[in-house]
Amino acid sequence: MMRSVLSLALVVLLLFPMFSQASGHALFNSAEETIGDRRIQIATDPEIPEVNKKVKVLLRVTDLKLNEVPRFTMGMRIFYNDQQVDGIPPQTIDSGHWSMDYVFKRQGNHIFRIDLYDDSAKVRSFTFNISTQSPFGYIFIYVIASGAFGAAIIFGYIYLPKRIKKITKR
Repeated sequence: MMRSVLSLALVVLLLFPMFSQASGHALFNSAEETIGDRRIQIATDPEIPEVNKKVKVLLRVTDLKLNEVPRFTMGMRIFYNDQQVDGIPPQTIDSGHWSMDYVFKRQGNHIFRIDLYDDSAKVRSFTFNISTQSPFGYIFIYVIASGAFGAAIIFGYIYLPKRIKKITKR
């Protein structure tokens, strides 16, 4: 008994350093594309936008070494079913980051075409897909989580009494 407790403690202590650092994950609705010497990264917050709710669209423009550019000029066109539904005229941004609030009106895949203008007025068009979800989509996540939680309770109800009996008999 004492040996198994010590073994468990040793395993826990050895695993502990693995959890000492955290790193970000790629967002669900994020993408990046490189054309020429510019790279654009796009993401949404929240990761899975809902229809008729405000979403923050985040852009980051870098060079090939992933250093943010100090200034860029860009415009944006937003398409749904090959029809342009929104757009932002070209504007100059004085940092490598830009964000905007946006409300998606329809569920499905939206195409964001970002036009990046360089100093010689050459246009590079970057294309990104952003998917939206209806408010009912989260119900499926909750159902799956509830099922896993229920299975854990049933497993514990069946397994733990046997384990406790075994320990108390010794």
